[in-house]
Formats: sequence, C-alpha cells, structure tokens
Amino acid sequence: MAKYRHRLPQLDSGLFLTDGGLETTLIFHRGIELPHFAAFDLWRTLEGHEMLRDYYCPHIEVARANGYGFILDTATWRASADWGQKLGYSKEALAAVNRDAVSLTLELREEYETADMPMVVNATLGPRGDGYVPGALMSAAEAQTYHAEQIGVFADTDADMLTAFTLTNSNEAIGIPRAAEAARMPVALSFTLETDGKLPTGDRLGDAIAAVDAATDGYPAYYMINCAHPTHFEATLAAGGAWLERLRGVRANASKRSHAELNEASDLDAGDPGELGAQYRALLRRFPHIRIVGGCCGTDGRHIACIGEACRHAVA
Repeated sequence: MAKYRHRLPQLDSGLFLTDGGLETTLIFHRGIELPHFAAFDLWRTLEGHEMLRDYYCPHIEVARANGYGFILDTATWRASADWGQKLGYSKEALAAVNRDAVSLTLELREEYETADMPMVVNATLGPRGDGYVPGALMSAAEAQTYHAEQIGVFADTDADMLTAFTLTNSNEAIGIPRAAEAARMPVALSFTLETDGKLPTGDRLGDAIAAVDAATDGYPAYYMINCAHPTHFEATLAAGGAWLERLRGVRANASKRSHAELNEASDLDAGDPGELGAQYRALLRRFPHIRIVGGCCGTDGRHIACIGEACRHAVA
C-alpha cells in the first residue's frame, strides 16, 4: 500500500529536498552513455541498478543532515512509450522498468526513512517530445491517452505520487493530470522555462498554470519549475499573481546558459554551487510557500549540499 498517496507530507510544513541532475551526473561525472538521455536504460544490467542506488544515497544524507524530508524520484523521466520504442523496449519490458524503478525507491525509503525525515516515493514522467523544444503539440486529449499508459503502471505500484518534469506546453500539462485523476494518483507538474521566464511555447508561466487548473478543476497537487536557472525566472516570480501560491518547488539548472546553448555544448557548465545555494535562500525568503528544493541539469552532490545548507538558514 502506498504510504503517502492520500496525504502528501510536503503539502504540510517543513522543507523537502530532491536529488540533482541525474542524467548529467551520470554522463559527465560517471562517464556513462545514456542514449536519448534515458537513465532508465541502466536497468538492463545489475551494474546499472547499483549505480542508480549509489546515486541517491548522498542526496538523502544531505536531507538528513539538514532536517528535511526527501522526495525520492524514480529514474523514469524517459520511460514512456515513444522513448522506450526508440531504445528497443517492448510494452511489457518498459512496464517492468517502471515497476523496478519504483521498487528501488521503496527499498531506499525502507532503509533510510525516519520519523524526522519522511521520504515520498515520486514516480516521474517527462514530455512525449524533447524537454527543451515543444515540437508538434498534442491536444490535451492526445496527451491524456499517451501518458495514461505509464501512469497506469505507476498506479499499480506503491508509489505515492507522480511528477511530470520539463513540460513545455499547456496542452500536455492538461492531459497528464486528467490521466492521473483517472488513475487516482496525486500529481505535480513542473514546467521548464526559457531565459525570459516563459515556456518554450512563449506562454507565461502564470497563464499556463491558470489554464491547467481551469481545465482540470485544480487537480494538480502543486506546480514546480525545473531545468532553468534562477536568473531566468526571478522576474516572473517577482511579478506575482494568484497563481504563485500554486508554485511549491524549484529544481534549477546549474548553468545560466539557454536551452539552445546547453543542447549544443560538449562540456558541462556546473556554474557556482555556492552562488546557486544563495539564490535558493533568497527565493525561499521571498516566497516561503516554496517547500521543495533540488537540482536539475548540471547539478550534483556539491550543489545539493549548498542548497540544503543555504535553505536551512532561510527558514531558521
């Protein structure tokens, strides 16, 4: 039975930490090839399984040291039908990968969770297309049908919730919570933003959140921003609006580069971990309803440690 599916602890009080940039850490720091940026493909081998397990542990320790809760994300951002097909997975094999990813996070929770550090098992999914470029947009109904397959697999596990990351457009963001509601799973939505603070489609973040809430009767548990640097969206948050209270989490990139620059770069821009931590501290002081913090592309254990330390002082 899912432990927190009917009451997500991150909606109450306290801060929750996440991990950092899984894929960029594996590629640039571990020297692992990830075709199509798909970390789930590591499940093909026992070595890959152990590598994923080892990846999570230092981040969990940062949460423990700072008195946070922790959100355990499955390595399934790319584990949906189209991406699985590109990597040669059958429907059955892909479902098994999604279930195995949940099993690993459940094992980690069993090992590490304490009364002072609740750990939420969060099944992740990503956009049908590229995480930076909207490409050909689906209708909301098409998005619901596409994502329902992966969500249905997660619903039959003991995952507590779903989060869809790097969403680029409102239509797909509407379809996902509709599929989640049909599966009776709580869901969070995380948008990626360009250097101007807008979605890759050019939509304003507040408009996208309002559109999703209107189309789904406010079904998403909360919203997040990921795969953008704080300097890219600070003006967007400063402009305010009723939608801002729906924003509960930030998982920023280490780099200030645009998505186009990151796509073409052959190196890893790790930015300044200390500076990033200070930017998170400023965010939390200004927007105390943000309770979930972590990293995205280019961030690793150094960044998460700095974010953990900085945010602890922000709420002290």
